[in-house]
Amino acid sequence: MSSTGTVARLRYVRTSAPKVRQVLQLIQGQDIETARATLALCEKGIADDLAKLLDSAVANAEHNDQIPADDLFVSRAFADEGPTGKRFRPRARGRGTRIRKRTSHITIVVARFDDDELERRRQKALAAGPGRGRPTRRPRRPRRERAAAHDHDHDHDHDHDHGHDDEVVDAPDPVAEASAPDDAGKQD
Repeated sequence: MSSTGTVARLRYVRTSAPKVRQVLQLIQGQDIETARATLALCEKGIADDLAKLLDSAVANAEHNDQIPADDLFVSRAFADEGPTGKRFRPRARGRGTRIRKRTSHITIVVARFDDDELERRRQKALAAGPGRGRPTRRPRRPRRERAAAHDHDHDHDHDHDHGHDDEVVDAPDPVAEASAPDDAGKQD
């Protein structure tokens, strides 16, 4: 392992570097499990590619440097601009405007926590007990039980009848009247 950590690179990604940097800022400094969860919940399109790159960096650290994934965190993550492809779009009056197809090179560096931080994390995990420190929730009741518990008297009746619901109004059809022959205007 180098002194800076284990590196994984993804080159020539068809996304501009500023868009990638927005997502990389979310995971920088996080432990691997939290970074994976952050990328899974991120709605940006590049998040899927970054999750694969993060998994690659972790695999590199486990295989090449024999560091378990639980001891790793994202120490650095950055995106550099790659080559820009130029295209032209036809415009009015015979002109053309340039379209820039931007690319980026993404680098994620994972490193091992120092010994003090690892010990602090282990103590925190032991204090939290099983369940990885998440707050416990009471189990949800089935929907029918919740509905029965919610069933109580209201100030209004949902099944009341409106007096005008049963009324049927026989209105003359204006189309039928217009197309009917006029007997009054006939002469014998």
